[in-house]
Amino acid sequence: MAMLGKNNTITDVAGIKVGHSADERARTGVTVILPDERAVCAVDVRGGGPGTRETDALAAHTLVDAVDAVVLSGGSSYGLASMDGVAAALGARGQGFGLVDLPGVPKSPVVPGAILYDLANGGDKAWGEDPPYRALGQQALANVSTEVELGRAGAGFGAMAGQRSGGIGSASIVSDDGFTIGAIVGVNAFGSVMMPGTDAFWAWPWEIDGEFGGRRPPADWSAEPEDWGEAKINPAARENTTIACIATDADLTPGQAQRLAIMAQDGFARAIRPVHTPFDGDVVFALSTGRKALGEKADFTLTRLGSLAADCLARAVARGVFEASKA
Repeated sequence: MAMLGKNNTITDVAGIKVGHSADERARTGVTVILPDERAVCAVDVRGGGPGTRETDALAAHTLVDAVDAVVLSGGSSYGLASMDGVAAALGARGQGFGLVDLPGVPKSPVVPGAILYDLANGGDKAWGEDPPYRALGQQALANVSTEVELGRAGAGFGAMAGQRSGGIGSASIVSDDGFTIGAIVGVNAFGSVMMPGTDAFWAWPWEIDGEFGGRRPPADWSAEPEDWGEAKINPAARENTTIACIATDADLTPGQAQRLAIMAQDGFARAIRPVHTPFDGDVVFALSTGRKALGEKADFTLTRLGSLAADCLARAVARGVFEASKA
């Protein structure tokens, strides 16, 4: 029987650490997901207004088959500088991709990432020609540990989920045959995470052990086709986005990691309504630390892991908003 990981966060996947940083004055922040060793990574982009870095390099047919870190950031396009900061810091440590090992030739850290739009969500963004994101990326990298703060933290520090405070959410699950899957997400969606007219999350059917309040809809509740509840009013393109990373200890090829990312996107659909709109930039990365072989029935095992990843991501979305509501 599947069960929660020890911490119920993405760091339950052995070899994964997470670091946050935030600028309280600017009401923004950065989250770094750092594998102990370079890890296979893939990405699936569904939103109509994404902002990303290095995603083309993650295609299964490209030369680079592993990454050094994944970064989630606030700040819209300014936030892409956080990935530069992380890459520079990792390069200074001698980490990264290199075709040959030559004296004086630095390696090239591969640091994909995605940004969410928090520029209009309050805070002092009058930073002129010196946005804080490069430094925030390096600070988040320096802060990595197995402890993961949820709610108003990291990339979710200034996020809004529909008309509610958004935030960072995380969750994990261990399959009955011992595979661990974890998710971390920055929730800044156009759509609502709440069922209209209730205090229940759309993700409630997948909740485990009351991890986001144990709220349930009334027995006679029914959905109106175009009632979006607490979705944002008057959205504009690229002013929203839910960005996430899935990690697993399963040993996946780049193509298999791609399928895991695709299946995990269904977690957004289970937790947010509407989702993948023209106004969102929804992105899911998938990391494989490669510590446990898929076995003889690899395709079937991957199917199970993809289903668990979607459930895990839905739970993480609700946890992020639930924890942010406590701030």
